[in-house]
Amino acid sequence: MLKTISVKKTRGCDFMMTTTGLPPHLQKYIVEQDYDKYTALNHAVWRYVLRQLKSYLTENAHHHYLQGLEKTGIDIEQIPRIEDISTHLEKFGWRALPVSGFIPPAAFMELQSLGVLPIASYMRSIDHLLYTPAPDIVHEAAGHAPFIADAEYSEYLKQYAQVAKKAIISKEDLEIYGAIRELSDIKENPNSTQTEILAAEMRLSKISKSVSFVSEAAELSRMNWWTAEYGLIGDLHSPKIFGAGLLSSVGESKLCLSDKVKKIPLTLNCIKQTYDITEPQPQLFVAKDFRHLSLVLEELAQTMSYNIGGVKALECAKKAESINTTQFENKIQISGVLKKYYLDADEQIAYLQFVGPTQLNYNNKEIKGHGNKYHSQGYGTPIGEILNFNLDHLKLGDTTTLKYKSGVLVSGILKNILSLGQGAVILSFEKATAEYKNEKLFLPEWGLYDVILANTVTSVFSGPADREQFGETEDFVAARVTKPHYSDEQNKIFSYFQEIRDLRKLGAANEKNITDLFNKFKEAAPNEWLLFIELVELCVKLDINYQKIEAHLLTLKQKTLISEGLKLAHAKY
Repeated sequence: MLKTISVKKTRGCDFMMTTTGLPPHLQKYIVEQDYDKYTALNHAVWRYVLRQLKSYLTENAHHHYLQGLEKTGIDIEQIPRIEDISTHLEKFGWRALPVSGFIPPAAFMELQSLGVLPIASYMRSIDHLLYTPAPDIVHEAAGHAPFIADAEYSEYLKQYAQVAKKAIISKEDLEIYGAIRELSDIKENPNSTQTEILAAEMRLSKISKSVSFVSEAAELSRMNWWTAEYGLIGDLHSPKIFGAGLLSSVGESKLCLSDKVKKIPLTLNCIKQTYDITEPQPQLFVAKDFRHLSLVLEELAQTMSYNIGGVKALECAKKAESINTTQFENKIQISGVLKKYYLDADEQIAYLQFVGPTQLNYNNKEIKGHGNKYHSQGYGTPIGEILNFNLDHLKLGDTTTLKYKSGVLVSGILKNILSLGQGAVILSFEKATAEYKNEKLFLPEWGLYDVILANTVTSVFSGPADREQFGETEDFVAARVTKPHYSDEQNKIFSYFQEIRDLRKLGAANEKNITDLFNKFKEAAPNEWLLFIELVELCVKLDINYQKIEAHLLTLKQKTLISEGLKLAHAKY
């Protein structure tokens, strides 16, 4: 299935952004970047942040960062077009596609596993210039994209995504994701009230405090946070920055290398360290090199349910209360919410019970007639050795009894034998009963009873095996960031920033028009400090006296931002 999104562009042509190759359940996350929505103030904020970052990160980021900015076509002067980034990333086996704010972690990881970098097209506001609670194009384009140009790091990202998309995500994780998404959207919406923000913060706090266990997905999230988002690399005593969260945050990129932040060698223990997305991190982990990341990831992967199977994996899925897939040695799979599992006297798995819509699959494809509409009320099956059993001796229409070594007893009229290959068989019974230790597991009035012939649980992993056939699931719900609505006064401010952009772009600035703009801005928008910083920059470039502009800036509140801006005015890139 192919899908295209037509994006009208200001440079006079239509770009057809294609989702070719994406599964249908991922296509819904791809949105138009809508480049015309960016205001001149948005571009000015981008420019200020990128100039600050490049100034500081020239010496303090991993050396591949600045090379990566150039290789991915990211320019300081204006917000990048995501299709342009994608064109550059194609040289490294990736592409970039625009999404709307936070997307579910499972969707993000599956996109990344397919070599797609999801980029939130939103641009942070000037009020959140140093740090934004929502994913934005600064974080994902200027933070994540540059390192994809490094082959070793690029491979790590894909490996991480392959592992993370199999990590079991809990019902609690999904509730936290929903609360974080709501809070970030509210905080970045200029029309939100303080009451709405406080209510969203309280909801997130309440949900976070109620978490009863750390899921596999939460552990992978921690590893991602301490590496791809907030990772340091190199020598423990003089590390460099490579995490996108640090690279895209002016404040934290400077704080993180100071003695105020503890530096810890990266090991698997990083998954035990929690983090607070609203606060600077008191400690950070240092990887030796990009190869080190892959080694720690592999160590984690070997402990996960999709690799170990068995009782431990089932317990992980049961606690999660989410849709996961249980796989047997013969490639038959059950996708649904595991409610209960029974163990025999030898602690071997005897019976599995799923609740709600459940799907039966073979080698990641739904078995015809065994979708979640047919098994809408749940599904259960015994597994293990059947005593004195010979499949070749079974006859349709006979009353048949299966006696399992575990003690499970199944009896009914054999209706069908479905052979899927490689020892994968499902027996269907009419008027069937199933019981274990005097507990009734299936009754005749419940309809046909489908029994999977299997011995061992080899793997348990997140989500349905055939997601396209299963349909919408809670971990793949799509939402959209509300588009801001600007007042006449705000639009007037944007026009002032556009005047400066036009002067700079056309090279038409001179002492007279800068003085005229200063007088106009001082009268009409005296507190818009970034306007005056950009005027100073023009003055420096033309060797024009800017004492009056600087004197006005020093009367404003944003002392740190203004101080850094004045330094940047003298910088050359």
